[in-house]
Amino acid sequence: MRHRRQMMVREHLQAQGIADNRVLSAMGRVQRHLFVDQALQSQAYSSNALPIGYGQTISQPFSVAKMSQALQVLPGHRILEVGTGSGYQAAVLAEMGAEVYSVERIKALYLAALDRLTRLRYFQVKLKLDDGTLGWPENGPYDRILLTAGGPRVPEPLLKQLADPGILVMPLEEGGQQRIVRIRREKKRWYRQDMGPAHFVSLIGAFGCQP
Repeated sequence: MRHRRQMMVREHLQAQGIADNRVLSAMGRVQRHLFVDQALQSQAYSSNALPIGYGQTISQPFSVAKMSQALQVLPGHRILEVGTGSGYQAAVLAEMGAEVYSVERIKALYLAALDRLTRLRYFQVKLKLDDGTLGWPENGPYDRILLTAGGPRVPEPLLKQLADPGILVMPLEEGGQQRIVRIRREKKRWYRQDMGPAHFVSLIGAFGCQP
């Protein structure tokens, strides 16, 4: 599987413009096949998103790399992730040296991710079962915030939990299409940058597409 991970990094990440060596190195270490059902493990290092149940997916490797690169993660950063899913994105961020606080709304996915991340010894990842659009205020502010689902607007509670300086990355739905946006907070001012097209599941919650 290690050889297939390295092929994934070369063919699906570097070849498509991912240049952050820390992202490439982290994704070369995380065992993606352990984050999907056994029946799908042969497809784990393909370029595809894969189902993980309950209408959710583990994102394409390129999407994970693109979001991780956009975050500009540094060792020691405290990161809030909205949408744990399988736990794969959280593991990548942990491999980059971050302390990750991840919130999942679906109990079965939360329990599976908790078991998986514990077995793989990603102890710097903390999980919570809750509405991710509310964030995790007691552990904020966060240097970085990442949403792995697309919504019509940035949830207001998350903006309040972003440190200054800080970066938030999410798929934003506008005009029937999703675009990855990077929102930077610096000296009490806000800056927005379009990072290109995206295709993620919808953000569900009090400040998402639907409650």
